[in-house]
Amino acid sequence: MTVFESENRWPTGNLDEDFFNWPRPRTPQATQPHAFMAPVRNVLRAEAPDVYAAMLRLGAREYHEFDWFGTHPPIRPGDEDLVTTRTRRVLLETALYEAVSGQAGVELRRGDTVDGLEFDLTGAIPRVTGVRCGAEVHDADLVLDIAGRRSPVGTWLGQAGCRPPVVENHNIGIAYFSRWYKLSPDAPRVPGRVSDVSVTPFAIGLVFPGDNDIFGVTLAISVNDPTRTALRDTTIFDALAAIFPGPGAWLGLGAKGIGDVHIMAGLDNRWTALVDEHGPVVTGLLGVGDSITHTNPTLGQGVALTLLAAQRVASTVGAMQDQADFAVDYHEWAMRRLKPWFDHQVKVDRGDEAFLSGGPEMLAGRAFDAATRAQFALNPCALDDPVVMRAKAQVRHLVLAPEVAFGTEEVRAHVARWLEAHPKFPSMPDGPSRDDWTAITGEPAQSVR
Repeated sequence: MTVFESENRWPTGNLDEDFFNWPRPRTPQATQPHAFMAPVRNVLRAEAPDVYAAMLRLGAREYHEFDWFGTHPPIRPGDEDLVTTRTRRVLLETALYEAVSGQAGVELRRGDTVDGLEFDLTGAIPRVTGVRCGAEVHDADLVLDIAGRRSPVGTWLGQAGCRPPVVENHNIGIAYFSRWYKLSPDAPRVPGRVSDVSVTPFAIGLVFPGDNDIFGVTLAISVNDPTRTALRDTTIFDALAAIFPGPGAWLGLGAKGIGDVHIMAGLDNRWTALVDEHGPVVTGLLGVGDSITHTNPTLGQGVALTLLAAQRVASTVGAMQDQADFAVDYHEWAMRRLKPWFDHQVKVDRGDEAFLSGGPEMLAGRAFDAATRAQFALNPCALDDPVVMRAKAQVRHLVLAPEVAFGTEEVRAHVARWLEAHPKFPSMPDGPSRDDWTAITGEPAQSVR
């Protein structure tokens, strides 16, 4: 196996140096907070246990969803997998690099950019036979496109005369502003029982506990929020984070900010299929990771979906006989296993975008029907009720679809009881008011016409 990587620099083993001082404009998500869902842990423990062990050795921490309650409820089958691996992305990259660079049979070509694909166009279906890298041509039985959401492969297929990939794209009107913090040596490691998510009608505040006493805070707002440019200022960002219950509790432990505010915007959810209604548009080529399904990071699905796809390819490629059948089999698997989570992300993002764009009037004085009220109640109810927390965790960790996890008689009954005990729900969210926000950011300048 040959891996072509255009990046010249690789992890040095100095985690903080690699994380904070490695410019990576082509990978802006690398310095954004991550929370690795259960498939990351499960796939690595099954296929590369040395990589997962290295992550833990480097400082990654496991968090079971029931840790919220202190005492876990009676265990049910599958509960053991409802675990988030809390760490910065650099730990995964470091552990993978150490493993791959020492793996027999793997040639890692650092700083080598693939310039194009080689094709056999003599058959009924075009077939990729290798890649071009400068003046060199490298033959291959199978090429994996892991070039991410900016992959040039679609353009190369068109230039070769292939039918275009099937692309579904949804733009996201949400911007993410994130900053990293480090706990002081004598501070508590966690602030107690406080949710990592705080919500107000124009912003979502999130905490991402990480490795080695470092945690990230993200403020998600509409891309049209007129105060958004103020969040680039670290002093303003710190002050805003402090007035959200979750981030504020972590900052209250005496945490110290590290570096600048990291910004991500201009995002989308994009699904790319190399099979259309006529069959494969090409053979000898498969997409893995963001090349097949790029998802907005709100739900933290990206690395999980990537490793599930990689595991599928690794476990089936040895039995490949017919290239077209292999392409169709992979596509059908992806439609069953990956596409539903892409669709779920799209639905969640549409709701979040509408919420963040709607302002306080989204909730104030609004009458909710029973179904909407129950839907809104799932998150706060889960913090009180292990049965609902289990269902929420099963969705969060890509185990069960929302309609399955939340649709059982047991879960519906528990939510109904919670709503009976909270007759005024939904009240206004737990984050700051708009007046609190603009007192820190300042009122945006009004344009004059």
